[in-house]
Amino acid sequence: MAEADGKAAQSAAPANAEPAAAAAVGTDGTAAEGIDVDLTVLSSTMVYSEVYNMMSSPEDYIGKTVKMKGAFTYYHDEASDRYYFACLIADAAARCSQGLEFVLAGDAVFPRDYPDVGKTISVVGVFDTYTEGEYRYCTLREARFV
Repeated sequence: MAEADGKAAQSAAPANAEPAAAAAVGTDGTAAEGIDVDLTVLSSTMVYSEVYNMMSSPEDYIGKTVKMKGAFTYYHDEASDRYYFACLIADAAARCSQGLEFVLAGDAVFPRDYPDVGKTISVVGVFDTYTEGEYRYCTLREARFV
């Protein structure tokens, strides 16, 4: 997501970083609960790196089911009257945050169906991208709180 328009920001990680083995794996070796990338089981440093990988190489994640945990936040674009919702994850030193936007499944209504800003949430959704203007953004579609 682009920092310039107030959406959750990305920051740097090593350019040659490999995607982490982030899937929650069941005893039979398959992804548990249909989750392909479970950021909730990684250390804060690894989560931060993995989210960076998602932002820098989104094509590697499109269509994967992602689970993440962090602080709820939102941005309201007054010009379009559109709301953007995100889960923010702080790095290990709690100085920087990575955010991943999500769109709840169904007909969720803000603020009724959303938590308070800053509340810790866990969200699961399908990773995707979309374009607004000249920018490409990452999001979790069909998301749900867990």
